[in-house]
Amino acid sequence: MTEKERVTVEKFGNFVMRNNVSKTFLVEIFKLAGNFLNIQTISDYSRTHNISYQGTKKCRNTEKIFGVSWIIDND
Repeated sequence: MTEKERVTVEKFGNFVMRNNVSKTFLVEIFKLAGNFLNIQTISDYSRTHNISYQGTKKCRNTEKIFGVSWIIDND
């Protein structure tokens, strides 16, 4: 992460804390980030790309977020 990105994340966190934003707002931000990242669960990615679950797990980079493994495919 670049310094500018780190500062932006920090400012966003401060904005959320200061403005007592709604859960709906945060869910929409989460969805927006998911769309940019093109995230899918391992099983959804496997099904979409016609790859076995184990093949997906072994051959794709996964990121664990809140206890769920995601494939991030935004290249």
